[in-house]
Amino acid sequence: MRLFPVFFSLILSSGAMFGAVDSALQSKIEALAAQHHGKLTLYASNLKTGATVAVDAEKAVPTASVIKLPILVDAMEQVKAGKHKLSENITLQKDDIVQGSGILQFFDTPLVITLKDALTFMIVESDNTATNLVIDQIGIKNVNDHIASMGLKDTYLYKKVFKPPVGPMPAEQKKFGLGKTSAMEMAKVMESIVRCDLKDQVLCDDMLYMLRNQQYRNLVPHYIETSDTSEGLSLIANKTGSLDEVRNDVAVVYSKNGPIVISAFTYDNQDKSWNNDNAAELLVAHVAKLIMEAWSPQGLAKEVPRATSAP
Repeated sequence: MRLFPVFFSLILSSGAMFGAVDSALQSKIEALAAQHHGKLTLYASNLKTGATVAVDAEKAVPTASVIKLPILVDAMEQVKAGKHKLSENITLQKDDIVQGSGILQFFDTPLVITLKDALTFMIVESDNTATNLVIDQIGIKNVNDHIASMGLKDTYLYKKVFKPPVGPMPAEQKKFGLGKTSAMEMAKVMESIVRCDLKDQVLCDDMLYMLRNQQYRNLVPHYIETSDTSEGLSLIANKTGSLDEVRNDVAVVYSKNGPIVISAFTYDNQDKSWNNDNAAELLVAHVAKLIMEAWSPQGLAKEVPRATSAP
């Protein structure tokens, strides 16, 4: 019996009745951020109780690879609408390969994969080449139109990854690079996945299955993950994004006190290192730990219903 959609729809709809800023938690996070050599924007919400905490949550910031989250959502919307099939083939050519994160750049070409494969690479490995293949299929304009339809005013995909912009670009593109968003708006994107606003539980499960298998674990999951996620699904579904001066993570944490969305963006970071001790990544990790201690001291949930796309 699949109780997950009904149960969580009740949780999410009830949250609005109890919404309140957690001022004690807010003070702790602000004190932690004040010690950081860089800037933090944050929006977090307990979708069961409605408790929230925010730090400059509406400020527009660079997304880095977090923009792949609304790309995923729009791709699934187009699949539901019958414009694409997850099983349709895409051919990777040599000219499609770009640098940065991901493993497709190391494969021999031409290579035929499915749209679902490309989406999985895009999320699990944050594969830049796969992301561009997906964008070629669904279109930048369609992604931005879907973002606008969600009522998001400060979230935008400018271009493909490691490719120059095409056509006239707003002056702000040079500031934000691949895409822009705010902590609050990207939290809303994650909430839409948890609520299954798509109204297709199979596709929503597919998205969460990819996100729960996401391989970059040094930010939100760092101090709160409790299991070996190479042997089972994580209870944290998240998408990160990193540049030298930018470290971001947007997650839903399935806790014993309901799902908790944490949307954290850091920028202008003094520490530009690429290791597990990066100061901005550890800041996000400590913030997530504070949130869990305040809202779910019992820790993570024992389980969430199995995603339909699991083997």
